[in-house]
Amino acid sequence: MTINKYAVVVSAVLGLTGVCASHADDIQATKVAKSSAEAGAGHTVTLFGNPVPLLGEPVRVGEPLPAAMVTAGDLKPVNLAEGGGKVRIISVVPSLDTPVCEAQTHALSEKDRKLADQLEMITISMDLPFAQQRFAKEAKIKNVKFYSDYKTADFGNRNGLLLEPLRLLARAVIVVDKDNVVRYLQVVPEETELPDLPAAMAFAKTLL
Repeated sequence: MTINKYAVVVSAVLGLTGVCASHADDIQATKVAKSSAEAGAGHTVTLFGNPVPLLGEPVRVGEPLPAAMVTAGDLKPVNLAEGGGKVRIISVVPSLDTPVCEAQTHALSEKDRKLADQLEMITISMDLPFAQQRFAKEAKIKNVKFYSDYKTADFGNRNGLLLEPLRLLARAVIVVDKDNVVRYLQVVPEETELPDLPAAMAFAKTLL
């Protein structure tokens, strides 16, 4: 699949942003993936069934989450390897300006609101920090931290989650323990499907 064809597919995805995924019916209407793809160079995920190659060193369960610099809403750099001794659920999305990514982020925020009192919930995308903060404000999401990988794609490259021809992040969910070790990973095989966030949240609770 050529770059131009990828661009057409992405344009089609971005054209579907009229869906209001804050409602439970909209979240439930999106298929939830139960399997996981492999992260890292040499592996692929699909977008509307079309294979998209991944770049970077793969994140692995049982190994520390790699150091990676992302940008917070105040434009300050944040090293994701510095977890502050907290269990973390890291939800990775291509762009908040698409219905599936919006649904994924609402599900993270709303599925178990009390969970945020016990651990840290994070969303990472390639959206600019300004767009992330606008999204959080409009969606009234206050229990999720938003970080952007827009500057250098450091997070995508260091975790094997960079979609090579699109410079977007592959959809994924990562659970990291208090010692910054990856304990759970799902790389969604098809970009238009949701990760199994309830399973990730249930697993995260076992680490508290």
